[in-house]
Amino acid sequence: MSISAIESVLQQMRATAVQAGFAPASTAAAAPAESGGFAAELKRSLVNISGAQNHAYGQAEAFELGKPGVALNDVMVDLQKANVAFQTGIQVRNRLVAAYQEVMSLQA
Repeated sequence: MSISAIESVLQQMRATAVQAGFAPASTAAAAPAESGGFAAELKRSLVNISGAQNHAYGQAEAFELGKPGVALNDVMVDLQKANVAFQTGIQVRNRLVAAYQEVMSLQA
């Protein structure tokens, strides 16, 4: 797995977060080198995933409690957005682990 592939996945995650409304558009436009590199970008993505999940679960709880202004369709959409973000994070983790294992096997 190359660095460009990882950068591509991160760019897709940023675009998805902006599209879903979980990250400001300025975050997506920032270059990774300017914002602290790969580790900072990964951390930012994880924070966005966590925020999406917290928001979705908060919406679900508000709906269950019968608070006004919380529609079932909004809750379901938020839960699906959080699920997609989480699954994307899992795939990034799996690819990072696979890349690490590949690099470690090259040294042997």
